[in-house]
Amino acid sequence: MSDVAAIDHLVKRTVALKAEIAKVIVGQNDAVDFVILSIFCGGHSLLIGVPGLAKTLLVHTISDTLGLNFKRIQFTPDLMPSDILGSEILDENRKFTFIKGPIFSHIVLADEINRTPPKTQAALLEAMEERSVTVAGHHYTLERPFYVLATQNPIEQEGTYPLPEAQLDRFMFSIHLEYPSFEEEVVVVKNTTSIYKEKTSSLFSADEIIEIQQLIRKIPVADNVIEYAVNLVSKTRPKGSNATDLVRNYVDWGAGPRASQNLVLGAKAYAALRGKYSPNIEDVQAVAIPILSHRIVKNYKAEAEGISMTKIITSLF
Repeated sequence: MSDVAAIDHLVKRTVALKAEIAKVIVGQNDAVDFVILSIFCGGHSLLIGVPGLAKTLLVHTISDTLGLNFKRIQFTPDLMPSDILGSEILDENRKFTFIKGPIFSHIVLADEINRTPPKTQAALLEAMEERSVTVAGHHYTLERPFYVLATQNPIEQEGTYPLPEAQLDRFMFSIHLEYPSFEEEVVVVKNTTSIYKEKTSSLFSADEIIEIQQLIRKIPVADNVIEYAVNLVSKTRPKGSNATDLVRNYVDWGAGPRASQNLVLGAKAYAALRGKYSPNIEDVQAVAIPILSHRIVKNYKAEAEGISMTKIITSLF
């Protein structure tokens, strides 16, 4: 199958995938779109939303429909790195045997990731970037594809540990889930208070996901689109020559080179899922907010004056 035909086929299968997810997840179309985008790009996602917006259910449903195995880790203040990575135990033959932790899965749901101390959060760093872990001096490669989909509650700060910038930068997308509309909430209540439960079917496999990732990376991109993405990221840096007045006044730190890479990769996937064979500047702009919002650090003045991250990013377009 040619790459053009493969993209056309991917568009049809993605429509079917979203229809299958919609059997369980009502609304949250943007969140579903960006989680699928991140998986097809091979990136990780941070889902931010108040309790009860089906963040965990969304991840579980997507893993089921994609045919990927799934492990959930409930992050708590007393969680240890070995609870994530695994540990060596002494077996009956008095030999050390490695018992794999939940990190050894296609999709790892890090539930309420900001509830655990930095030492345990850091256990994910190598896995997210290198797709491998090191335990007791031994190196273990994680099975591909591998994704960390983390959830975070934005309103409850007591007993939480903010994610360090080095870890935030490893998330391709920061996805904000919004409250459902009145009509959507009525459907949710009807569906969740009856005896009937919708079941989803698996439409993909792990090998097919890897093939899709390779297909996305083969999509050609014009130089002016790449230059636009790099220029957009450079505008977020308040000490750079390209910074706008809004950035200089309201931003402490801007995005790094990984943001530029993710903008181009995300634009490729965004274009492909809409039947386009090469991304343009509009596709870069379409993925810019969830890619840049967690990589830009606002200053106190921005917080005091209520300047939103969305306003800062869209002003750069």
